[in-house]
Amino acid sequence: MPQTSTRVLSLASHTTGRSSAGLPEVQEPVILAPIPTEREIDQQLVERAQHGDKLAFELLVIKYQRKLLRLIGRLVRDPAEAEDVTQDAFIKAYRALGSFRGDSAFYTWLYRIGVNTAKNFLMNQGRRMPSSIGVEEAEYYEGNDLLQDVNTPEAELLSRELARTVNDSMEALPEELKTAIRLREIEGLSYEDIATMMNCPIGTVRSRIFRAREAISHKLKPLLEVLGSKRW
Repeated sequence: MPQTSTRVLSLASHTTGRSSAGLPEVQEPVILAPIPTEREIDQQLVERAQHGDKLAFELLVIKYQRKLLRLIGRLVRDPAEAEDVTQDAFIKAYRALGSFRGDSAFYTWLYRIGVNTAKNFLMNQGRRMPSSIGVEEAEYYEGNDLLQDVNTPEAELLSRELARTVNDSMEALPEELKTAIRLREIEGLSYEDIATMMNCPIGTVRSRIFRAREAISHKLKPLLEVLGSKRW
């Protein structure tokens, strides 16, 4: 039988007193709510983003920004170029989000977009793509089993808690970082428009948004560790 994607925690039976006959009374096991898996949370966020929730997609960006940057950095090699290609990959992922159906893990899908974006960038630069990178790495990293049930109340609750944490973390950012990420993710402005409004180069805008996401990611880690996933 296939294993379910949620983990149910239970406490062993325990005694709370004695019966009239002097024997210990045994209660039924206490069953706690299922803990949503990382993949369930991702799917919840994807579905919310597909329905227009920009903050839900921003959560996915924050969660996977560093991981995707490491991947693209191995392909592009130049740190500044890798940051730009990573940003472009997330933009492409957002535009293509309607095509994501959950047949693979979200990161597997994002991985392919990242590799293709890096490949196109290198080709346009007249540079060659390293041959050691393959989609199989993402399949191995995330697993390719289909999700059994993503619409659990627990997953929805945790995704809302993640959103609240992001909002609180965003409010605590330095003003220049908070303004940049709000204009990008809440207002939906382009990097060019943000650069004009903030009177700074586009590279500075990208850097501020990246740093803002890193700061929010740091705040999210304790909450996401509830899922038992400390890999990102």
